[in-house]
Amino acid sequence: MAAYKTIWRQDMTKFDLTGRKALVTGGARGLGEGMAQALAAAGASVMIGDVLTTLGQETANKLSASGAKAGFVKLDVTQEADWLAAIQATVDTLGGFDILINNAGIEVTALVADIEPDALRKMLDVNIVGTSLGLKHAFRAMRPNGLAGKGGAVVNISSVAATIAFPAIAGYSATKSAVDRLTRVAAMESGKLGYGVRVNCIYPGLVPTDMGMKLAADVVAAGLFPSPEAAVGAIIEQTPSGRLGEVADMADAVVFLCSDASRFINGAGLPVDGGMGM
Repeated sequence: MAAYKTIWRQDMTKFDLTGRKALVTGGARGLGEGMAQALAAAGASVMIGDVLTTLGQETANKLSASGAKAGFVKLDVTQEADWLAAIQATVDTLGGFDILINNAGIEVTALVADIEPDALRKMLDVNIVGTSLGLKHAFRAMRPNGLAGKGGAVVNISSVAATIAFPAIAGYSATKSAVDRLTRVAAMESGKLGYGVRVNCIYPGLVPTDMGMKLAADVVAAGLFPSPEAAVGAIIEQTPSGRLGEVADMADAVVFLCSDASRFINGAGLPVDGGMGM
């Protein structure tokens, strides 16, 4: 038993991200901010990428004040030029780039009978095109002879919405299902082409961030529930763990997928939803 405990303690160092350089999109607030904090706490240097410049800089400043090496870069994930600039800034500021957290995303609630084409296209642009561009430029930078050139890990943020049928989020569910497929194909391409980049995704359950609580209010406005509390209650009833998710639940899963503890996990989707999507 003593020998087992010694091995277990040694293996816990595999969660250490000291020396890693991470770019977190949508990192100014919510899940992205929590993921950035967790990566920094695990030892990584972190670049915050976001369109919210004031909040993003504040988040980076808080990370720096905690002792982490951190920076901020304005990043609209739908714009190729922004990706090129963000990755260059990450390498210049942090001294490398071997982790991408593809977190930026938006959700527009609508019943299928009420889908607005412009709103749907906006979700497609941010959630699918943005994630695709992140993969593209992470691969180009991390693969051999790339700007960073040392391989790495990409974690895409899908959603439990990709695994369940919940009313009024058909468009969002479609985009997050696409993120799942992007993850798997990208992992296969990276392996076949020798890029040395693992690609995985997580399916977060509902978390009471601004985005999560807006969804609860939106489904009430759509006539599906009498109150936001009733909507949240319905979600909890579908969740074996009996609660909503927490930012830390998602952040810890991301740290795991970036660490050597997950070294043989590739092209996978990890549910972090309390069992809701099973």
